[in-house]
Amino acid sequence: MQVVKNIFISLFVVWFAFLLFMPKQELYYALENELLAQGIEINEEEINPGIFSLQVKNITVYVKGIEVAKIEELNFFTLLFYSAVNVEVLKIDDSLKSFVPLDISKTVVMHSVLSPYQAFVTTMGSFGLAEGIVDLGKRSLRIELINAEDIKTFKSQLKKDEKGWYYETSF
Repeated sequence: MQVVKNIFISLFVVWFAFLLFMPKQELYYALENELLAQGIEINEEEINPGIFSLQVKNITVYVKGIEVAKIEELNFFTLLFYSAVNVEVLKIDDSLKSFVPLDISKTVVMHSVLSPYQAFVTTMGSFGLAEGIVDLGKRSLRIELINAEDIKTFKSQLKKDEKGWYYETSF
């Protein structure tokens, strides 16, 4: 029994040390470089690493040199077997109002090793509450509007079924 206890303690120490010394900022910069290769540039004002998280504040997103969005705060959180990204106050440029909602107050994207090919999305904004699934295996995204409120500006992008309004695309 003592051997099993020592193994679990050793595994916990290795797991915690890995999370503590993980190069969070460098991983973020690697993500920035990958997006830059796709024509997406991210400028941030402040980056604060934590033990299990990375907080990025006041982000401006440019696509091919054109400003398309501003994010007040972005939090990456990981325990290796569970990860979450929290986006606080996402403001989209007015030129995109017919494609997406302009103000999104909170978005949470969660991923777990229990469902490795799926990420779950919950978002709240001027349109109400929406929940969805990103299926990495099928390369698809489906977001269902739970209580659709103000959707008239981007209604042309939505579809309707027996459950209500939804957005679906593949990538």
